[in-house]
Amino acid sequence: MTSTPVARPDEVRRYNRSSLLRLLHVAGPCTRAALATELGLNRSTIKTLVDGLAEAGVVEERVPRPGRSAGRPSLLVLPQPQAAVVLAVDVQVEHVAMALVGLGGTILGRNSWNLHGRMREPGEVITHVIESTELLAADLGVRPVAAGVSVPGVVRRVDGHVHEAPNLRWSGVALGQRLAKALAVPVVVGNDAELAALAEHVRGAAREASDAVFVSADIGVGGGVIAQGSPLRGAAGYVGEIGHMVVRPHGRPCYCGNEGCWETEVGEAALCRALGLPEDSPRGTIVVELRRLGGDPDAALRRLADFSEWLTLGLVNVVNLFGPELVVLGDLFTALPVPVLDAVAEEVRTRSMVSRAIGGVRVELSSLGADVKLLGAAEAAFEGVLDTV
Repeated sequence: MTSTPVARPDEVRRYNRSSLLRLLHVAGPCTRAALATELGLNRSTIKTLVDGLAEAGVVEERVPRPGRSAGRPSLLVLPQPQAAVVLAVDVQVEHVAMALVGLGGTILGRNSWNLHGRMREPGEVITHVIESTELLAADLGVRPVAAGVSVPGVVRRVDGHVHEAPNLRWSGVALGQRLAKALAVPVVVGNDAELAALAEHVRGAAREASDAVFVSADIGVGGGVIAQGSPLRGAAGYVGEIGHMVVRPHGRPCYCGNEGCWETEVGEAALCRALGLPEDSPRGTIVVELRRLGGDPDAALRRLADFSEWLTLGLVNVVNLFGPELVVLGDLFTALPVPVLDAVAEEVRTRSMVSRAIGGVRVELSSLGADVKLLGAAEAAFEGVLDTV
């Protein structure tokens, strides 16, 4: 007869402490009573955990604001942002954004700079990230204990090796190893859309969704998948290149070597063509034209009809493949006129077999704006930190 292993008391305490910290990190301030309910622990255990974390300076307790309820109020437990700080970096094609993010998701300070010419080379980006981190950390009086980096490319999650980031002209860059050595902290590097999906799941539109897909349009098109509450990463972390689904055989050439990839029909250049703008138009010009078009619903539906059809076609494929309850659209897609987005969402619900089977799929816009990938990078870094705080 095989006996069932029994967890040691110290292991149980560590697990409960980590679970409590994760809840505070994601949900924000909670009363002791709410923590006990959410974690399924008795009040004396919660008291012991909170007292220990407060003594270590990881949380603090406050009496909540006076309310109408009678009786003695339960103390409010708040995570202390500076108790654990991570570095978050979002490398995009035209600029880099970085921030120091504290426990609870609080952005303590940030910096950004444009990329042009030699500044886009991996070595230059790495050097600038290191120098900016030192300056920002010194200014805030904190030190990051881990780092997360978002990159628009194919990334091997285990070591942060950037196999290919075509729009940056990067290939075979040991980004994770180089940054980890320079910063002397653990570094997690991920595909930008994958990390955006994580951010939306933890802090954004997909917080209540167990199965969701994030789809974004920049110069290219990327996707991230949340399956049963966890990121879907694929072999070696290579997943999410939904922009390279071939939707139009013998269509426009794509840099990946195929023809008719989805991003050739709904990426930034395709949107410029649909709007009658030069394909190299600045992002600001595209957004202004979309906003102007949003004032005339009929014109928006007419001028973006072909673009909408290709967007719908790709999303139907994505929904049929992954079966999400929610699709979150990010980046340039968030600037599309509301009538266009509504029409696309309705077509996806109607034409997707999976959507019909599960009673409909919601299509919503990202709720985190321009910080979505930065926050995703921070959450990736925090994944390995909360067990050790």
